Amino acid sequence: MAARRIKPSLYISVDIEADGPIPGPYSMLSFGAAVAGIQDADGFTAADPEEHTFYRELRPISGEFVPEALAVSGLDRERLEREGSEPALALAEFTDWVREVSAGAQPVMCGYPASYDWTFLYWYLIRFTGSSPFGHSGCIDMKTLYATKAGLPLRAVAKGTMPRELLSRRRHTHHALDDAVEQAELFANLMKWPGPGSSPPW
Repeated sequence: MAARRIKPSLYISVDIEADGPIPGPYSMLSFGAAVAGIQDADGFTAADPEEHTFYRELRPISGEFVPEALAVSGLDRERLEREGSEPALALAEFTDWVREVSAGAQPVMCGYPASYDWTFLYWYLIRFTGSSPFGHSGCIDMKTLYATKAGLPLRAVAKGTMPRELLSRRRHTHHALDDAVEQAELFANLMKWPGPGSSPPW
């Protein structure tokens, strides 16, 4: 009975595009988020990942960038310097959005891999708003989730090693919102997947 009083977890898929390996010296140029589903004592329920979404492009915070990292996103730093949202405003708006969509639940960020996206997102939240709606550890890594269920070493995991039925049919475009939506579907499939050798429950 006590488990039923535990607050549900509201999973939010987040993808970021940045122009370097770490925040501070380098900038998060865009980020997208999509609600992936909710988990309570009765189990996980997937959401339509296009129903609740958030996207912003940001003004760079330094003059430094890694050309190869910038090329992945296809974003124009000069345009973002003119037109990008101020990070403090964008992250405050994001915090408000997270609190709105997760009303009655605890928000949890999910990423692929969470380690990279979480590093930038958390740093930006603390730097520009002073707090995080996810707390300091409210994130889950999809690679780890798959490795655990599949019984594989983490470093053996890539999307190409996963059963095709787990993957979203959407293209991975390196547009932060597109990829957040795609990975929300992957997360929902992983949460429902019973493991290798079992028929998927959908």
